[in-house]
Amino acid sequence: MTIDAIARTRRFHRAVTSEVGALDSSFLGRGRPLGPARVLHAIGNGVSDVAEIRAHLKLDSGLMSRLLRGLEDEGLVTVTASENDARRRSAALTPAGEVEFAEYEALSDQQAGAILSRHPHPEALLQAMDLVATALGFDRTAIQRVPPSDPRAQQCLATYYGELAQRFSGGFDVALSADPEARDMEPPRGAFLLAVLDGMAIGCAGLKGTDKGYAEVKRVWVAPSARRMGLAGLLMRAIEDEARGLGIGTLRLDTNSALPEAVRFYRKSGWTEIPRFNDDPYPDVFFEKHL
Repeated sequence: MTIDAIARTRRFHRAVTSEVGALDSSFLGRGRPLGPARVLHAIGNGVSDVAEIRAHLKLDSGLMSRLLRGLEDEGLVTVTASENDARRRSAALTPAGEVEFAEYEALSDQQAGAILSRHPHPEALLQAMDLVATALGFDRTAIQRVPPSDPRAQQCLATYYGELAQRFSGGFDVALSADPEARDMEPPRGAFLLAVLDGMAIGCAGLKGTDKGYAEVKRVWVAPSARRMGLAGLLMRAIEDEARGLGIGTLRLDTNSALPEAVRFYRKSGWTEIPRFNDDPYPDVFFEKHL
């Protein structure tokens, strides 16, 4: 690591700290610093377990208690002991807390919009933000089973199809591919998985049930910001676990030689190349794996 790289990283830290107002005594002008605002944000987004909030924000127990006590004193939060375990506590917003949470959300949206509007290439700025946010928070990535109709799943698939259209010499039209029915990627026939980081989907993979003695792995996609970080492996292992749970012993998949990184990944991950097994016009490389 060069001195220049270290200096640039530290400059980035200072820029972000200053821009978001991390050191302000009144974050976004609401009368309290960033710490309690972050706790309020977590609770407002459905994280009620106090230990989970503390772990997510990387706070020690003493500071977490002080922040919650301050929010309770303001009448914004209530904290109660769990009925099943007195050692665990849950936090919830009061009506006043709901109002304050909404104010923070509106002001944060305005701040984000202002930052993007200052740059001549906002999409490039967003891609850089995605890269940094994924790198810093990757260990919080969770694999979730969702219906294929989930809006986040649909957004992943739309992005995936768009990328295929750019990379395939003849483009890509999902209507011409062997697009699986949604029911084939839902239990008890299959599953659809999302990789989610801080509420954002950064990858997906589908398990398509068939009546042919095997299931197919479909629509494996990883966001550019998360590539080469091991996410494809996490998704594929999760897909294999789903298959075992459904009693499926053999998996097949197809891909295209225009995606050489995918071909290399499957070969390195214990998949065996086999002859064509479907009439989909797009794939030209086929694999199988026995679990």
